[in-house]
Amino acid sequence: MTRESTDILISGGGVAGLTAAAAFGSAGFSVICVDPAPPVTCEKEEGADLRTTAFLQPSKPVLEAAGLWARLAPYATDLQVMRIVDAGGKTPAPRLTKDFDASDISDDPFGWNLPNWLLRREMVARLDELPNVTFRPGVATSGVITREREALVTLSDGTGVAARLLIAADGRNSPVREALGIKARTIRYGQKALAFAVTHEVAHQNVSTEIHRSGGPFTLVPLPDRDGKPCSAIVWMETGPRALHLAALPEAQFNAEMTARSGALLGPLMLASRRSVWPIISQIAERFSGERTALIAEAAHVVPPIGAQGLNMSLADIHVLLDLARADPEGLGSRRMLETYHRRRWPEVQARVAGIDMLNRASMRGERILRDLRAAAITVLYSVGPVRKTLMRAGLGARGSRP
Repeated sequence: MTRESTDILISGGGVAGLTAAAAFGSAGFSVICVDPAPPVTCEKEEGADLRTTAFLQPSKPVLEAAGLWARLAPYATDLQVMRIVDAGGKTPAPRLTKDFDASDISDDPFGWNLPNWLLRREMVARLDELPNVTFRPGVATSGVITREREALVTLSDGTGVAARLLIAADGRNSPVREALGIKARTIRYGQKALAFAVTHEVAHQNVSTEIHRSGGPFTLVPLPDRDGKPCSAIVWMETGPRALHLAALPEAQFNAEMTARSGALLGPLMLASRRSVWPIISQIAERFSGERTALIAEAAHVVPPIGAQGLNMSLADIHVLLDLARADPEGLGSRRMLETYHRRRWPEVQARVAGIDMLNRASMRGERILRDLRAAAITVLYSVGPVRKTLMRAGLGARGSRP
């Protein structure tokens, strides 16, 4: 078996894995990144990820350090206002609307929205610029043995790699996590999310809108205009059977259903892409580290798509790991480094997983008394200025002091 050596092996070439490869490569570490599936980098190709990612403010420095922000910024849509709408009355019409404006706490927008397929395209191009980074699509991690000084990884092409640090970015069913015997706690909601793009008559004005009724939130996130019309990405969470029913509807009927569910806030909605369906779970690994191994992104934690938390939590993982690696390059992958990583990330992620779980359960409920309580809670939280601003900063993932 051919044996290679590298500072870091990243198992998983999704958005988080590619970002990690660019970040550590830009910092001067040698990196090999593998993924069993070649990335789909065109919206119209089969298998394209039609979801979008809203990068919140704290994620921007990570993207800048990775040399990615300059590539992504020209395609990004500002998210200036987060609008919460309660439509829990007898009809889907909005009965309560509250705006959280980024200008209350910052000169920058809350964040910037980009399509996931485009992120992969630009991230792969960035890796091509880095001579110390090798990206191997179509190659999987097939075996892991860890020792005190290195991780020995067998790849599906027969290659062996000795890495000082193994980063598991290989998804919610992470083979690396399983190989290390790290368990994960999973919560299933019986929900699925439809993800797609729409055009509409009313301009979004850089407002991201989350509409609560039952089944889960219906979220519209601004995108650049398409064919001269305002455009938004939608994530529509529903019970599993209802989501599958919606995904199979003829386009005209689907347009009518989603326009009604949106309360027609942006006028009639017209489907502008194919519909994709994704399962909704919450999950957290019992530990975010093992011998010579760090778990990041969905290998470590999964949350429902509420409040743009998922990938931003993943970039926070990368931020902490990169800070630790830069502070002590000789200690890369050491027990001390990885214990510190776990200690800094796990409690914060656990709190966010619990909070988003609570929000999702509240959004799912359809009973009138619970819908009324949800509306009352939104009113109270919005009406108290200091509380509102604290929640806005917490939603951005503002980092406090480190232990």
